[in-house]
Amino acid sequence: MPLNTPLECLKRDMPGVMAPLARLWVILPDARLVGGAVRDLLCGRGVADIDLATPHAPDVVTARLKDAGIKVVPTGLAHGTVTAVLDGRPFEITTLRRDEETDGRHATVAWTHDWREDAARRDFTINAMSCDSAGVVHDYFGGRADLAAGRVRFVGEARTRIVEDALRILRFFRFQARYGQSTPDAEAMAAITALAGLIDRLSVERIWSELRRILAGPHVIVTLEQMAGCGVLAHVLPPPWNIGLLARLIACGAPEDAVLRLAAMLEGDVQAVARHLRLSRADGAALAQARATPVPRPGMDKADIARLLADHGLRDLLWRAWLGQAAAVGAPDPAWDALRGVLVATAKPVFPLTGRDLLAAGCVPGAAMGQVLAQVRRWWLENGCTPTHAACQAHMRAVLGGPGPDGPRPDGT
Repeated sequence: MPLNTPLECLKRDMPGVMAPLARLWVILPDARLVGGAVRDLLCGRGVADIDLATPHAPDVVTARLKDAGIKVVPTGLAHGTVTAVLDGRPFEITTLRRDEETDGRHATVAWTHDWREDAARRDFTINAMSCDSAGVVHDYFGGRADLAAGRVRFVGEARTRIVEDALRILRFFRFQARYGQSTPDAEAMAAITALAGLIDRLSVERIWSELRRILAGPHVIVTLEQMAGCGVLAHVLPPPWNIGLLARLIACGAPEDAVLRLAAMLEGDVQAVARHLRLSRADGAALAQARATPVPRPGMDKADIARLLADHGLRDLLWRAWLGQAAAVGAPDPAWDALRGVLVATAKPVFPLTGRDLLAAGCVPGAAMGQVLAQVRRWWLENGCTPTHAACQAHMRAVLGGPGPDGPRPDGT
């Protein structure tokens, strides 16, 4: 893993950031880049957010920024964080902190001027580095060496860090999957195994937020097996699981979507899992449809494809095809690729009739009208969704007992 100079990487990869960052350093010369930005710049990865820390209290930071004509948003004053907006880009600036009290979920903090004290409260050594305006990396706990070696270690004693915030258990596995290049740290795994039950104290929203990132990230199978082996996965997802099917899904080359991967590894009632994790309505529906939608299969004719598309969403059918391929083949397969290509290329058929057509034909509003509409739609589906509006009207009249047998054929002629 190449280790670069953070500011050199910023100049090369994000030149638009340098001017506003330089302006911030004029206003807050003691501020430093911190956390994930330093970590990812050092190892040559893309950086999404530029976060800074400063020894100045939030009110001082706010006053200095406003005096310089910079927009300030009080995004997290209780934790010492304000957001400066320069050139349309947000920069979070957080006052150095120390933990006064923690309960395993929340911390009461106090401001400090001690950079090492602030770094000591962070989770992992690779996240505890900072970089000043001269480009000097301040590394109090060996994070740079750990990053180069692919080691994910807690700052200080692993057990203490986990007791402070049990979410760090899940964060450990997420960072191990992304940055680890060897077996997980033995001290960390021992502490995680002993304290896995603390996960039950976390909100399911926080659990799903981390699990989602694990599922959509690299080395998913190894990570889930590690989580299962030390008793963590059982506190995250109600068993049973089918990690083997998930491995087959990944081997097929399926999209790196967390909900699709979750659908592959779950057995039993997926709606119960959706309720357990308090998934959003969209995620819960996607999870349910990934299991309930009929499986499209290679070799289906155009009429079969049309019927599926008429009744189901394209995304649901594509996901179902990936899951079907995982179960049937468990590897890349041109026939399944061709099937998905046909699904994507085929326009979704739309049933031509509406309630207005029945009203115009004299049908009385009510349950009977719905039954007639459903009967005509079944006929439309049976004919491969090809009958035109005129043909459907003719069939509707036949169903209603009126003229129609001599009307247009299903193809509209």
